[in-house]
Amino acid sequence: MIINRRHILLGAVAAPAVLSFPRGSLAAVNMTLGHNAAAGNPRWIAADKFGDLVKERSQGRMTVRVAGAEQLGNEQSLLTSLRTGAVDMTVNSQGSTSALLPELAALGLPFLFADSAAAFKVLEGPIGSELDQRFAKIGMVPLGWWDNGIRHITNSKRPIAKPADLKGLKIRTPPDPMTIDIFKTLGAATEQISFGELYIALQQGVVDGQENPLVNIHSSKIFEVNKYISLSAHKWECSPFLMSQITWARLPAADREIVKTAAKEAGELQRKLFLDTETKLAADFKANPKVEVNQADQAAFREASASVVDAWKAKPFGDFVDRLAKSAKA
Repeated sequence: MIINRRHILLGAVAAPAVLSFPRGSLAAVNMTLGHNAAAGNPRWIAADKFGDLVKERSQGRMTVRVAGAEQLGNEQSLLTSLRTGAVDMTVNSQGSTSALLPELAALGLPFLFADSAAAFKVLEGPIGSELDQRFAKIGMVPLGWWDNGIRHITNSKRPIAKPADLKGLKIRTPPDPMTIDIFKTLGAATEQISFGELYIALQQGVVDGQENPLVNIHSSKIFEVNKYISLSAHKWECSPFLMSQITWARLPAADREIVKTAAKEAGELQRKLFLDTETKLAADFKANPKVEVNQADQAAFREASASVVDAWKAKPFGDFVDRLAKSAKA
């Protein structure tokens, strides 16, 4: 029998969390956590750490089957499975998740955050609490905010020093309206391609370039097919760690506490690994003779993308966008 992604997903649908211990004791809980990161990525490492912590602190009664690299489907299918309870947890990109919660994409307003620390300061305040409430309305329980970093542009054609250099290039973006708006405003054509298919799309010339933090550029080997890495720092993104409300409702208070504390520790690990890796890769890429790194004119990019902020403040949830922008400046 050939085991493929369809069989895995059908198995997950047939058997989400299993509760089957004697009456009067806490039941056994077997859960799934899906994500799209490659092996060695801080998201992969932290997700595995979360599974280990849950098992350890429940003395083996609770287990988490962690499946990365889109083994349980791409991010869109994972989010659908999360809402039905077929998958218990995911760590998704901001862009994919914004299809269900449009306000989330506003975290990627161009040049909103200078670094990840500034972003997390905002997310750990009233803005984060408001997003938690909005997630609850679509059947999801946020367990933490993981780092998906300050993002830069890569391509196979030329260095990108100013917005005009993007003209004529086809740039892959996630299915994120903010990123699409930014690159269209900057003059590039955009195409949405699953992250798991990005390397081949770049290799075959389906698209010329893409945008991601250095961590993802490295762990998914994008630099092998995109020689030019332009440090544009045009936006920041998070990776929300989400649990199905269906699964959460099944868990007794003691198990919820185990999940919450394990998620907090795994999130702290992910953020540290991400920052440390980004710092190291900035030096490694500059020293690599097979790639060409240049510093983009960020002031020019900021000016060219300013209209995106005004456009997003005019959306139906523009009041949230306005509060977010003010919080980032506070």
